[in-house]
Amino acid sequence: MFIRRSQTRTRTSGEPYSTYRLVQTSRVGGAVKQSTLLNLGSHFDLPNEEWPALAMHIDELLQGQKPLLDATLSERGRALAHRYAAQLIALRPSAASITRAEAAMADPGEPGRFQEVDLDSLDLVRPRSVGVEHAALSVMRQCGFEDQLAELGLNRPQIAAAVGNIVGRMAHPGSELATHAWLQQRSALGELIGFDFEAMDLNRLYRASDALYKHREALQDHLFAQAQTIFGFGETITLYDLTNTYFEGMAVGVSKAKRGHSKECRSDCPLVTLAMALDGSGFPRRSRVFAGNASEPATLKEMLGGLGAPSGATVVMDAGIATEANLTWLRAQGYHYVVVSRLRERQFDPALATEVQSAGRVTIKIQRLLDEQGHALLYCHSPAREQKDRAIDAAKAAGFEAVLLKLVAGLGKPRGTKDVAKIMERLGRAKQRYARAAQHYQVEVTKDDTGTQVRAITWTKRLRPGSAAMHPGVYCLRTTLVALDNATLWRTYTMLTDLESVFRSLKTDLGLRPVFHQIDRRVEGHLFISVLAYHFVHTLRLQLKAQGIDDSWETLRETLATQRRVTATLQRRDGRAVHVRKATRPEPHHQRINEILGHSPNPGGTHRVLV
Repeated sequence: MFIRRSQTRTRTSGEPYSTYRLVQTSRVGGAVKQSTLLNLGSHFDLPNEEWPALAMHIDELLQGQKPLLDATLSERGRALAHRYAAQLIALRPSAASITRAEAAMADPGEPGRFQEVDLDSLDLVRPRSVGVEHAALSVMRQCGFEDQLAELGLNRPQIAAAVGNIVGRMAHPGSELATHAWLQQRSALGELIGFDFEAMDLNRLYRASDALYKHREALQDHLFAQAQTIFGFGETITLYDLTNTYFEGMAVGVSKAKRGHSKECRSDCPLVTLAMALDGSGFPRRSRVFAGNASEPATLKEMLGGLGAPSGATVVMDAGIATEANLTWLRAQGYHYVVVSRLRERQFDPALATEVQSAGRVTIKIQRLLDEQGHALLYCHSPAREQKDRAIDAAKAAGFEAVLLKLVAGLGKPRGTKDVAKIMERLGRAKQRYARAAQHYQVEVTKDDTGTQVRAITWTKRLRPGSAAMHPGVYCLRTTLVALDNATLWRTYTMLTDLESVFRSLKTDLGLRPVFHQIDRRVEGHLFISVLAYHFVHTLRLQLKAQGIDDSWETLRETLATQRRVTATLQRRDGRAVHVRKATRPEPHHQRINEILGHSPNPGGTHRVLV
């Protein structure tokens, strides 16, 4: 076995270049025959002096021998030897994958089910994760994703790189750089799709990200239509919200990287905003990337303007986006809406309220009124929210009173602050910091005869009518769907809570944060990969939820990740080596998931080779 270099020319320009092959010499009859075992490509860059040691190491791995440490072979050379040996084993015919007729004509030396082997020679090599990859790939094919990419003009390597990007985001969230290392060193995805990720350049992942983002509209339309077909839901409700993610680095080359209000409190980093419109079932209908300082109300028209939702569809959103201008625009476009009202004043009379049971068997009380524009106003009282409101109000009131007491204590000290200007400044800062509590206090500052010194500070507390403290646990919903009953309207609004969990999944489970890219298209491509990954995760979770498994994706991923694909190598009595590559047996909970989804317990099948 040796390495051969051959000179050839490109078909287009005729430019010369070198190709490399792993060649084996064997004697057939009275003649010596050389045959190519593996094409190493034109980018094989191992130094010439390591070639003999590389060939010898590959042969030792194939024969199942304990490899001898050769000082002339570098660490990269040893890694290549393991990679090429694994490829040679995979390329050889497997007795587990041929028909009976083919087996009758095959070499009698090929391994059958029963072999006499030396158990002490057992060696387990090349463990690669396969459980999450198998589940992700299955749901992708259920949605016809690879076929859609082919229709959009992507070739086989581009499709493989796109699939690798998305499956990597589902199984091992991180940057494209981290995904590249995971695909090459830890995952068996390449075996499942018949692609050698170890030979793939990192730039191919970046270009696949560009291609996915280029076709984002077609891909989102296709996947949403597939979700409607699989689950049979109708498009009637649109949930809309925004989140943001931060950059590592200054992102000076990214036009949308702006300072803004970070939902992760990362005020030290530039941000970029992701807006999503989802159907009531939770599937993404459209996504869009905005600048990090984008105003939430200003994004609505741009997102929903070309959505093509049916006439009379309902939009659900929170108070941050529900401006009067946006509500007027929604009515003009024929949309209905259920929104959190921006009205500051609250009111609630338990005697006039009706009761609704939440999914957690909690009683929600709802009082309905009509406003001057014909909207239904639903004042909803939640016991859990009441506890939260009371705790917040108590903490804010305690903080504000602590400042007042400190100011009073300073008046009695010889060197304490008594200056009117300073006292009023500190009082103003306290009112700003504890605004929620300060609105209920009437503070009196008594000055001396000169008007420059403070003699006394007194206060009284009286709850402001219509405030959260007067009606703890009460919030107001505003809707144009006046014909629907209170229970239906409240449950429609609670879908927004599920949307918030979607964003949590994107940010924590699917690698949305942080962003390392410094180019606009790469930033948007990175975010779009997470959106695509979420679609497949949500498809899988809904299918499991229908059968009683309501685990988060993080829990499901940990369960599926226990399965590995491993090669077992054993020596026969005649000195030949048997290689068996297959997946480990799934754990009980993993097996139940496979049964529900109809997945094979042995992804990739069993491959037996005799060398």
